[in-house]
Amino acid sequence: MSFTDAVNWQQQAYQCLVQGDYTQAASLYEQVIASEPDIHSHYWHLGLMLLLQEKEAEAQMTWFSVIASGETEEIEMWTAELLQVLQTEAERRQTLSDNSVAWMLRQHIREINPTDINNLLHLIQLAIKLETFTGEEFTSLGVIEILQSGEAVNLDSKLLMEVLGSVLDAEPLHPSSLELAEACIPYIQESYVFVDILILNSVKIAYSSHKSALAARFLELALRLEKINPEVLIQLTGFYQNAGEYSKGIEIAKLCYSLFPGVAEKVFANHLIIRGLMVAAGEYWSEVGEVLQRHELLLNSLFEGENTNLDPTTVVRLFSSTYFLPYFKDDIKKNRQLQNQVAQICNSNIQNYASDRSAKYRSGRVNENKRLKIGYLSHCLRRHSVGWLARWLFKYHDRERFQIHAYLINAQQRKDPLQEWYVSQVDKAYKSGLEAAEIAERIYQDEIDILIDLDSITLDIICEITSVKPAPIQVTWLGWDASGIPNVDYFIADPYVLSESAQNYYSETLWRLPQTYIAVDGFEIGVPTLRRDGLNIPSDAVVYFSSQMGFKRNPEIVRLQMKIIKEVENSYFLIKGTADEESIKSFFIQIAESEGVSEERLRFLEDVAFEETHRANLGIADIVLDTYPYNGATTTLETLWMGIPLVTRVGEQFASRNSYTMLMNVGVTEGIARTDEEYVEWGVRLGKDASLRQQISWKLRASRQTSPLWNGKQFTREMEKAYEQMWARYK
Repeated sequence: MSFTDAVNWQQQAYQCLVQGDYTQAASLYEQVIASEPDIHSHYWHLGLMLLLQEKEAEAQMTWFSVIASGETEEIEMWTAELLQVLQTEAERRQTLSDNSVAWMLRQHIREINPTDINNLLHLIQLAIKLETFTGEEFTSLGVIEILQSGEAVNLDSKLLMEVLGSVLDAEPLHPSSLELAEACIPYIQESYVFVDILILNSVKIAYSSHKSALAARFLELALRLEKINPEVLIQLTGFYQNAGEYSKGIEIAKLCYSLFPGVAEKVFANHLIIRGLMVAAGEYWSEVGEVLQRHELLLNSLFEGENTNLDPTTVVRLFSSTYFLPYFKDDIKKNRQLQNQVAQICNSNIQNYASDRSAKYRSGRVNENKRLKIGYLSHCLRRHSVGWLARWLFKYHDRERFQIHAYLINAQQRKDPLQEWYVSQVDKAYKSGLEAAEIAERIYQDEIDILIDLDSITLDIICEITSVKPAPIQVTWLGWDASGIPNVDYFIADPYVLSESAQNYYSETLWRLPQTYIAVDGFEIGVPTLRRDGLNIPSDAVVYFSSQMGFKRNPEIVRLQMKIIKEVENSYFLIKGTADEESIKSFFIQIAESEGVSEERLRFLEDVAFEETHRANLGIADIVLDTYPYNGATTTLETLWMGIPLVTRVGEQFASRNSYTMLMNVGVTEGIARTDEEYVEWGVRLGKDASLRQQISWKLRASRQTSPLWNGKQFTREMEKAYEQMWARYK
């Protein structure tokens, strides 16, 4: 056969392969084998054509009948040639995204060479693309074992990192995923690539899958390569604190503070320290005051300095830097002033680095449709306090007058029945990740008229979104106090939750609904798991109850609660909430003993899995003692729905008036205290007067039929009227 003839038939065979005519290609190879039987590569290609025709047995016979005829060195050489033919075609198929054929070819490569680590990595990657990956492939293919053995010959480090990223995106919670990440370490050539993959995916693990302890384990691997990586340390701080590893979280937050040179960075790092101290509560409270004083000094330095060109990541994180101020002190003037100034700085910086988008969003438009488009923006439309409380507004919206959109942040990987309920209730639902620019653009493209932010500064991404103002009217409601962002127009309040003078301290216009800023039709109640005899409490005892997060456990309010317990004979205090178990016990016992209350009168309750059970368990209480300066909100609504008297301390700020507005809206003034002394007096009086407790309980149960607090439909009409009035003002 001449050179020209050889080239021609090979081109014909390749064209047949590309066109999918494997039968004709096989015929060409059979013809050339007849004339050139000693050229072994023809057999490799013929077998490939047969394999692509799903004639696996014939293909293997074609290959191995030739290979078996050789000597040892020839067998090794011919096997390498065959593998190269299969590898080339597998790569071509992957380029074409013909993943099923590529997977089949690589399975045959694996049968011939089961320890080819790069081929095994490709198999995992293909399984992910084909959506057949389960995580068990690590065991069946032996990938981790090969990596751990140090025998991963000619490993493609770039491919390894690509596969790690794909695995962590597909099956981050599988036990082998962490093993794979650890096994990668000896083969890493560029540490920043590995670290970036771990940071990105650990954030998803912590906040989408709510597995903070596992997320921390991943980032601990990053520290093996880069012991002082600021981003790793920042994320680890949050992971440890959320996982209940408070000491570690506080320690790393302090390390961050020592490492950061700039004032803005130090503000955020100091916020992380405060967060750690307050979330842990207990013995750590003694440090909080000093660190908060330093925080105010840092914030004032930030306000006085050059702060118009800050790093974008730092800017977004600064939004939450004043989050804990209202938990520590009831000072509406100072707290709002600091919050507003921080939000102003952040907003200005975002306007600078997102100026093109901001200008586009400001271009303005008029809604020509009959229906106003309302967008709800939140990461909490799920099994969360906001998710439980906002349901009635979504349920009762008038769809003839309003088109409802929901933007569910960080919801793509979340499995949550309540989230899916919200999706079913709206005209359009958008499950997003954590990309603020992408979400803002979606809101703008959807032509939302009024955007309702349900989260305020509890999620920095939402603050970034509202700062560029993708909707002409922006409103904050429900999830926290107002953000102070200049581009937010209104904050929803009512006649009670903020005083008449409160507008002086807000950059947003306070929009007061006529009766209440929140209403629900009620709550689902499960089966209780608590009994008095199970807690060794006499049947005739007076039971006080408190259920809050650790950072609401201000020592001063706990001291007042202990004074109440001391004054009421045969009384017990049930304490439920999230914090370090031993630390919180020590915290309460120490204060109790200082007030002359025996440890025997305290009971510490574990969290329960379901909110319905928690509500049912409230029935064990005679009186619920509220927290201050940050009241309960959802917990107060649950208490009142269950018909249990509440003692609350009313303050100046939004956070210290939630229980007040709810009590006023159910027509109960008993238990409302405006001083510490009144708080103790009401607590003691309710404990000693069973008849008064019964009267209040009766009022609360009767209010289910009359109170605006329990009328979700009426509340929805009032919100809708507010939306229409806001739009009328805008036009």
